[in-house]
Amino acid sequence: VQLQASGGGLVQAGGSLRLSCAASGFTLDYYAIGWFRQAPGKEREGVSCISSNDNSTYYGDSMKGRFTISRDHAKSTLYLQINSLKSEDTAVYYCAKGAVEAGSFSVYGLDYWGNGTLVTVSS
Repeated sequence: VQLQASGGGLVQAGGSLRLSCAASGFTLDYYAIGWFRQAPGKEREGVSCISSNDNSTYYGDSMKGRFTISRDHAKSTLYLQINSLKSEDTAVYYCAKGAVEAGSFSVYGLDYWGNGTLVTVSS
């Protein structure tokens, strides 16, 4: 299993980015998968996830309205669109895979993490 995140960079406040997470070694649609982030000096927090069975999505409270998670089965890639970027969005963003096929993050946890991609928002 591999998860390769990309798409981060330096962007001005108010701008947009789309992060990608290329998945291999498993069938993307069979597992819950999501994004997490860790800002300098802070604990890692959940950003968004998408379930395997009904494609329902979850967003952290501070991410609602600006973040959109999606996945492309054909490309085996998870995406995170971030609009209206704020300085507090500066963090390393990671993608992670659910541990159990068709299982939720909250019940079964995560088993693989991708490399991080750094998003830096300048004000």
